[in-house]
Amino acid sequence: MSDRVALVRGEDGKSRCWWAVSAPEYVSYHDQEWGRPVTDDDGLFERLVLEGFQSGLSWITILRKRENFRAAFAGFEIDAVARFGARDVKRLMADAGIVRNRAKIDAAIGNARAAARVRDELGSLAALLEPYREKRRRAPRTRDDLPATTPASVALSKELKRRGFAFVGPTTVYSTMQACGLVNDHIAGCAARPATEAARSAPRRR
Repeated sequence: MSDRVALVRGEDGKSRCWWAVSAPEYVSYHDQEWGRPVTDDDGLFERLVLEGFQSGLSWITILRKRENFRAAFAGFEIDAVARFGARDVKRLMADAGIVRNRAKIDAAIGNARAAARVRDELGSLAALLEPYREKRRRAPRTRDDLPATTPASVALSKELKRRGFAFVGPTTVYSTMQACGLVNDHIAGCAARPATEAARSAPRRR
């Protein structure tokens, strides 16, 4: 099989994006979560933090540690993480169940505080991200149709940094946009794409 193949048929007969079939964790994440809209602030914060921790690592590493991350970071409740102090940093640095990177841990705590400020100003973290939702575009058909960054991710990265967020470069931000359904990058013909399109078209709660 060519290493540029964009769709792969799984053991269940369904065609999926090529990256989604190499591990069970990938299959469930791809089918049930990736590309579907996330509108609750703690959920958005979780994905932003996890994408930051993924920088320099494989995503499967993060997926397999996800429940450990959730336990370590108070379920990614923004207010709880924003209250973390030196004792929590020491605890996290000793936690072998997560990625023990001091800069990323500090960034996660700082990002919780930044997210809380955004929520106080705009009413929600979602209100900051929503304007950067990519307009509908043709479904990608090849790997080459999937960019590492977009003008929207570059602009959102700058805005997040301006507001005090860290580990939010354009590539990390674009990955977050993909994860949260701000852009739908399921390959054309992927079995999960119709569900993500329906979710994006559904009326949003205010």
